Amino acid sequence: MKTLLRIEEAFLFLLSIFLFSRIGYAWWWFPLLLFAPDIGMLGYLAGPRAGAWLYNFIHHRALAICLYVLGALLPVPVLQLAGVILFAHSSLDRVFHFGLKYGDRFEHTHLGQ
Repeated sequence: MKTLLRIEEAFLFLLSIFLFSRIGYAWWWFPLLLFAPDIGMLGYLAGPRAGAWLYNFIHHRALAICLYVLGALLPVPVLQLAGVILFAHSSLDRVFHFGLKYGDRFEHTHLGQ
């Protein structure tokens, strides 16, 4: 089952590449910004509960989808870019088994220890 879920996440990552190709930014922006959402780990400087909350907020795909859709409707391409990057990053994290965090410690995720 874990392999099947990782394959699904890999396809979602590929979807994010496709969506990125439709918003008109130069390709070098994608790899440059791909790991920017990890700035959410700075929340752990305030403790594990605050860190988990901030990390989970930034890595939640609902936020990514909302930003992308809002950017498409308004139209504000930078919001679409932010949404695609958050979506791609979250999917790639899950491919490598980095999940949403519990408030006790960084290593305790919704995907296991």
